[in-house]
Amino acid sequence: MVYIAILRRFELFFMTPTFHKAPQSLRPFIYGNSLTRIPCVYDGLSARIAEQVGFPAIAFSGNAVSASLLGLPDLGILGMHESVQHASRVAQSLSVPLLCDADTGYGGVMNVIRTVREYEAFGIAGIYIEDQVTPKRCGLLPDGIPVITKQEQLIKLKAAVEARQSKEFMIIARTDAKSMFGLEEATLRARSYIEAGADAALVMGACTPQELKYVASIVKAPLVTVIQETPPTTELTDELLNEVGCTLAMHAGIARYAVVRALKDVFSALHKDGSTSSVRSKMASFDEYNQVLDLKRWLEIEDHYLNNQAKD
Repeated sequence: MVYIAILRRFELFFMTPTFHKAPQSLRPFIYGNSLTRIPCVYDGLSARIAEQVGFPAIAFSGNAVSASLLGLPDLGILGMHESVQHASRVAQSLSVPLLCDADTGYGGVMNVIRTVREYEAFGIAGIYIEDQVTPKRCGLLPDGIPVITKQEQLIKLKAAVEARQSKEFMIIARTDAKSMFGLEEATLRARSYIEAGADAALVMGACTPQELKYVASIVKAPLVTVIQETPPTTELTDELLNEVGCTLAMHAGIARYAVVRALKDVFSALHKDGSTSSVRSKMASFDEYNQVLDLKRWLEIEDHYLNNQAKD
């Protein structure tokens, strides 16, 4: 009985707002009337920081996860199982919805079905799936990005839509066709993907106001865009993105670019000077680090159970 009582207190304790579990929905952001900018993170620490500074939703960068977990570029090397497991751990630490990069769905129709079911089962709020060939490659690379036929991708998207258990699980259709077939073909693909049941469309390479306005005029559905921290995407204002019906702007490289520069600076200083004196002002304190991880709250949990067990 004592054991059961402790378990019950444990359950109630973790159902408090600080320790949520049911994932929030991305639907208000996808189908909302105004733009939401969200950062792309790659681990639990970067995700917690993004939430704590106030972002109402967060995205997961496959590119950055490949770099973080494997130290390898975004060339389709990262697998579905690794991605889902890593994303699920990040989602567990958040009380805001997490949108994940699911690459091509990691293969054909059956792979896509499993991908959707795995991400949804682990509390992810939505995914975006691209029409690249498998294995995929980073959509920002200068060479043309090979894509499968529109019909092949339509079949995969229909399977993805039917595989989800709830319509609250958002499916964003991404097309990389522009790099080899031009904006018109990519836009027509995006429109077809919406007709297949996707909740929103992302046309990679549509970066200028003129391109986005053209996409919006054809697709006539919620749009997602990627901000790369360089022109021309950095010139896309909230006003313009709202005008074309873009409801999500993902800052895909913000975390990985910031971390690479920061670590190179502090590591170089330590290697060169034998100390971090010249760069210490750029570093967080031990207390600030622990605040991000909510250390105080976890210690309170430990004390709560140790004290209760002593009383029992």
